[in-house]
Amino acid sequence: MSSKKIILNSNRHFEIIDITSMINQEIDIDSGIVNVFSRHSTSAIVVNENEKGLLADFELMLNDLISDRHSWQHDCIDNNAKSHLESFLLSSSETLPISDGKLDLGTWQSVFFVELDGPRNNRTVNLKFISD
Repeated sequence: MSSKKIILNSNRHFEIIDITSMINQEIDIDSGIVNVFSRHSTSAIVVNENEKGLLADFELMLNDLISDRHSWQHDCIDNNAKSHLESFLLSSSETLPISDGKLDLGTWQSVFFVELDGPRNNRTVNLKFISD
């Protein structure tokens, strides 16, 4: 078992960053699994297609589900309740297969870090590799 980290900087409040190639660069096993975990409660890790229209639809869907029109109680603390609530709907991690020293994803699949409360510096994604 081995561990590595990816450090990211986001540029916008909501941003979807494809981290597939970054993960592939860190893989040090031939076959097994990797757990990809974001260490932040206002971000997520998701797997889906990297298509511009779909990514825009994803942002629109989250905005429709969690509105800024409410007076969220958490906003009294640091005014980012919407970001936290969006992260409740998503996941902080994904466990993915590795074959031949790279992610074994479907044809259209990519791994994304989803920034929900940016821009932020030094966002940390932990990678835990488990070999077969």
